[in-house]
Amino acid sequence: MAASPGKSSTWSTRCGPLAAEPLSEAGPKPLRRAYGRRLGRKLSARRRELLAETLPRLCLPSGAIAPAALFPEAADLWLEIGYGGGEHLAWQAERHPEIGFIGCELFQGGVASLVRHVDERGLANIRHAQDGHDVLERLPEAALGRCFLLFPDPWPKYRHWKRRFVRRESLDALARALRPGGEFRFASDDAELAAWTLMHLLAHPAFDWPARGVADWDRRPEDWPETRYERKAIAQGRHPIYLRFLRQG
Repeated sequence: MAASPGKSSTWSTRCGPLAAEPLSEAGPKPLRRAYGRRLGRKLSARRRELLAETLPRLCLPSGAIAPAALFPEAADLWLEIGYGGGEHLAWQAERHPEIGFIGCELFQGGVASLVRHVDERGLANIRHAQDGHDVLERLPEAALGRCFLLFPDPWPKYRHWKRRFVRRESLDALARALRPGGEFRFASDDAELAAWTLMHLLAHPAFDWPARGVADWDRRPEDWPETRYERKAIAQGRHPIYLRFLRQG
């Protein structure tokens, strides 16, 4: 059972400590290789209650991940890294009950939002973890059919580029975990980050970019929902870019 967060900056569950907000740049990292921006809103009493009651059963067990044990009836396993408020993850899980989902998020506001979606929609095919890198390392080879990285923090300052998920070591881990023909879906409203991502994926021998025209990256695919962040970006004049890559092999 989760402990009450009180005025502390973290909330410990058997998933590990959930950060109410990231620690300062000079201080210790909240999790290995996991970073995020400030999240200042306090959780309501109901959300704290849902976290305490629901989150423990969603948390991944420690050690190697066995997809068949997590989701015995699932036809496939999909992963979302940095699910934010959980809107996209919950939408996909509701429409694909035959798929098992693992969602990764560190900060408690987003986790609490996902837990609310799970509770309200009665979703039984979602599990939660914190660090996407850790999940990729613990998955067996070719376990994933799809991975989503949607609107991640662009970390625009040069000294922070190492915090971006899309780097060679991360793509190596993703390539190992994705089965041949599996998809990596990426979206961003930051043109520089989108260019960075495209450059790294095109340079990686395990991935192919099947786009043939502007519509393949300029329009949101029909099989994912518009999130609040995406609507806000568009309202502020930032046009999202949608990239889809296939695991070769």
